[in-house]
Amino acid sequence: MNIYDLRRFGVALFLLVTLVLVGMFLYISNNLVHDLARQERERMQIWADATKQIADIGANPEAAQSPDNLEFLLNIIEQNHTIPVLLTDNDGNILDHRNFDLPEPVDSLNPYELSPENEHFLRERLASLEKRANVIHIIISPENMQHLYYDDSKLLKKLSWYPYVQIVIMLAFILVVYFAVNSTRRAEQNKVWVGLSKETAHQLGTPISSLMAWMQLLPELGVDRDTVEEMNKDVTRLSTIASRFSKIGSRPQMESEDFNSLVFHATSYMRTRISSRISLEVNLCDEPLPVRASAPLMEWVMENLIKNAVDAMEGSGSITVTTSLVNGMAELSVTDTGKGIPRKNHKTVFNPGYTTKKRGWGLGLALAKRIIEQYHCGRIFVAWSELGKGTTFKVELPCTA
Repeated sequence: MNIYDLRRFGVALFLLVTLVLVGMFLYISNNLVHDLARQERERMQIWADATKQIADIGANPEAAQSPDNLEFLLNIIEQNHTIPVLLTDNDGNILDHRNFDLPEPVDSLNPYELSPENEHFLRERLASLEKRANVIHIIISPENMQHLYYDDSKLLKKLSWYPYVQIVIMLAFILVVYFAVNSTRRAEQNKVWVGLSKETAHQLGTPISSLMAWMQLLPELGVDRDTVEEMNKDVTRLSTIASRFSKIGSRPQMESEDFNSLVFHATSYMRTRISSRISLEVNLCDEPLPVRASAPLMEWVMENLIKNAVDAMEGSGSITVTTSLVNGMAELSVTDTGKGIPRKNHKTVFNPGYTTKKRGWGLGLALAKRIIEQYHCGRIFVAWSELGKGTTFKVELPCTA
């Protein structure tokens, strides 16, 4: 299992643990809400019982055991300062109301006489409460029944929303931390890229300069001219590679180029450097594809894609390179008949260090992605892949007028 598989496993495990914790948090919070709702219903049941007993005393004053008993029942009614309550009769007339934020002040001398605005407000609340299960029916007598409608207290409403607010805040915090860590990681990767590239170019510079000087002396030492010419090609190649590395980390110089010409030069160079058992077919677009590009870096991308295709076929097969113009974009497709890429790895293949080979650092496609997307404002991606049949990489660059 490579580092990216481990990362995916770690992310999946983290999400699973997060979901479990969120589920436990919601479960505990909902239990608290349900407990509080049950306690409020019990309080309303006591309130309803007190109302019934007061009504019984009103209907039969001799049944009252003592004045203290009546005062106790009235205290039960008066001590409700949090739960909104509406008491109605069978005809829907409002007999009592408590703890509602009425639109107009209530007359302290006659609190049960409602203004039209307050009457309309309470009627709307009653219609809303009648749709819910928060009601207790009080049987005063077989012919007389009252109905106690109650709403959730402000505390219960806040507590029912509180867990979800906390979850939103927690998720927002996690996202901020994730993006901050991810940005820091990318910044560190960029520094590593730049440092590695600059140091590689610097280390190659001195021996290449020395080799170039020796190349000028070889003909004078009697070395065959054809041999010197072939060696000179390799030294020039090393110089080109050093130049490419020096361009990583700094904005390369962009020039107007014909994309077809860039692809043709890169494929021509690679054609003589791959196995004869691998066919390389190039289909260039009939019309010109003008782009703003750095020719050395674009040729590097082409070479990496072709090398990747060669490695995927393990010695034999075919590679098809095609250019086209689609919706104002210059498109390049590189298709091989190799072993294919699993769908889960279509994006992972561009990560630094990802490789399926026993040898290699897994930097080719990562460099290609950086060159195309960061320097050329284009896009590179796996357009198609099927295990055992092959893969198509596609590059898109904006055409210039």
